[in-house]
Amino acid sequence: MIRIIPSQGPPRTLALAQLTNSVGDGAYYVCSTLYFSRIVGLSPAQIGMALTLGWAVGAVVGVPLGHLADRRGPRGLAALLSAATGLAVGAFLFVDSFGAFLVAAVLYACCQCGLAAARQALLAGLVEPARRTETRAYLQSTVNAGLAVGAALGGVALQVDTKATYLTALALDGTSFLLAALILLRLPSVGAVAAAHVKGEPHLAVLKDRPYALVSLLNMIMLLYMPVLSVVMPLWIVRHTAAPGWMVSTLLVLNTASVVLFQVRMAARVRDLGSAARAVRLSGVVMLVACGGFALSAAGTSAWLAGVVLVAAAGVQVVGEMLLGSGSWEIGFSLAPADKQGQYQGFYGSGTAIARMIGPLLLTTLILTWGTPGWLVLGAAFLAAGVAMGPAVRWAESRTGPLLPAPVPEHGAGPVEEVLR
Repeated sequence: MIRIIPSQGPPRTLALAQLTNSVGDGAYYVCSTLYFSRIVGLSPAQIGMALTLGWAVGAVVGVPLGHLADRRGPRGLAALLSAATGLAVGAFLFVDSFGAFLVAAVLYACCQCGLAAARQALLAGLVEPARRTETRAYLQSTVNAGLAVGAALGGVALQVDTKATYLTALALDGTSFLLAALILLRLPSVGAVAAAHVKGEPHLAVLKDRPYALVSLLNMIMLLYMPVLSVVMPLWIVRHTAAPGWMVSTLLVLNTASVVLFQVRMAARVRDLGSAARAVRLSGVVMLVACGGFALSAAGTSAWLAGVVLVAAAGVQVVGEMLLGSGSWEIGFSLAPADKQGQYQGFYGSGTAIARMIGPLLLTTLILTWGTPGWLVLGAAFLAAGVAMGPAVRWAESRTGPLLPAPVPEHGAGPVEEVLR
């Protein structure tokens, strides 16, 4: 029997929190662009500019917020940032100008990036190292399941196509983050593990850690796969292939269902840094093959054949995605000092924000302009980053030295005291 929710304990509570807010996110992703353009009246350029700036600021802010999670305890900060994200989404309901939208977008991205860092630090504090990658795989499965449900609800809003339904979809997302904050408060407290500062050591030590920076850069390059299905593929199918437009939905359903069903099994193969680096290297090879398949879908005039090629390429791509996730999570956790998980996860996770920021423009320009050569360039970048990850991990591992013991959950400190003490 396939399970997407982990067994009892903190991992299950973490999974339920992310399942809750991912349902709202699914509705948000489906409806937000049309809401901002058709209801608020913003141009595509204004929407893109605000979101790009928001994720740029969020990528920078994620590191100090992760450091705050180390210093003050991640549970309270994660709950506060989850609630703040819900309020930021709520602010979208009242924007009526580009300036207001820009402020809300920056607030939203900063809260999201900080929340991701705090949740990762919380996971590291509550789950023993040997189970972190497995737990992270469960979280990924539950997130995809929630996104699928939320996307279906968002699809209803799109079908009705009224201001009220768009507002309802966004309100659902905001409420989901508020509920997730309450779920996070059910977790045991994780005490501050970096309260004492070592003389001569920078407060944000991750910014001086060049091996970890290289590993994070390679991971960010691999994360450029994210805009492929959501941004590039709809335009590629319509402009360059004979496949019907509804193939976009088919590929998204295939991707989501595969992650829900198989991500945990895939992660079980990663047990240490060596197997993690091999998983990322294999992901680079698989992503190259997938890019070749997507390029091949433009050949010929048969809609049926183009559809088959697209499905096959998307199936290969999601295998690469799951391999990358499994290896990347192990690398990000294992190479971070136990007393600095928050700031290190904030830095490592900034790759997601950067990929969201530059990926759509970069990939649409590369692939829609260059066509097949663009796909091959992208595939070569995946391959190069995947192959380089092994040496980069070994470099980072050689500089690690003895790490502090993993933090032990403490009971009794309230969430507010954790953040404010």
